[in-house]
Amino acid sequence: MKIRSTTILAVRRDGALAIAGDGQVTLERTIVKHGARKVRRIAGGKVLAGFAGSAADGIALLEKFEKKFAEYKDITRASVELAKDWRQDRALRRLEALLIVGTPDHLFTLSGTGDVIEPDEGIAAIGSGGPYAQAAAAALLRHTTLSAEAIARAALGIAGEICIYTNDDVTVEVLP
Repeated sequence: MKIRSTTILAVRRDGALAIAGDGQVTLERTIVKHGARKVRRIAGGKVLAGFAGSAADGIALLEKFEKKFAEYKDITRASVELAKDWRQDRALRRLEALLIVGTPDHLFTLSGTGDVIEPDEGIAAIGSGGPYAQAAAAALLRHTTLSAEAIARAALGIAGEICIYTNDDVTVEVLP
């Protein structure tokens, strides 16, 4: 059975970071949960994070990222070190999730293949509806003066109108 779940979108603008996630979890052709929460503040509220994929795997990776951040006190270094461990460790390699982590200054998408991607435009998206949310956010960022939070909410709403794996039960976290 194929589990599909969650669209996560991060937007940086004017010294703020907003990460939004919808709450839908789908098993095959059935929606099994509407209000999953896969966006959170971590590292004592200094970092925002979201994950798409398996909840257990995503939470395990967030915990590992928090440990790296506590060790290095730098989001870039913590991201690189987590990606290295995730790629090299046999048990971690089997985890099926993607992460977005960020602060108002830096934003990264992390994967188990060792990717540490800092997007050019300050927009990152993962999950089933990620491409739709990212496209909507890019248009809003380029052609409006909306805040990061408003862009994230509107773009996730647009993705939910297009992607059957995305709903309108949205959680948004914002820094600062």
